[in-house]
Amino acid sequence: MKKSTITLDVDLDEKRIPQKIEWQATESTADGKQQAKAFLLSIWDGADKAALRIDLWTEKMMVDEMADFYYQTMMTMADTFERATKQTELVNDMKTFAKNFYQKFQHMQMKENKLETK
Repeated sequence: MKKSTITLDVDLDEKRIPQKIEWQATESTADGKQQAKAFLLSIWDGADKAALRIDLWTEKMMVDEMADFYYQTMMTMADTFERATKQTELVNDMKTFAKNFYQKFQHMQMKENKLETK
């Protein structure tokens, strides 16, 4: 049986705030470690029927990048759910929510930017 390994390295400051995130995968075509500003890891514990997760981001992660990250993550989660379940109606609902979330974020950012320029 073939084994694949994904490694995440997180450098923390004295307050345990992530300063640098690097990842590497044996199945990746990239050479060496790759930089990341954030990651979300979800694991399903079948015995406890519970989702376990780790959410980390560095101080360099900008708010607009976080919104992009969440939008893209929600869209890819919807795609994964469709491949696994073939539940197109639910997938469309998930994608509609993600699009509305992102549009609302953009609207709020524009509003904030107008207030800051006054």
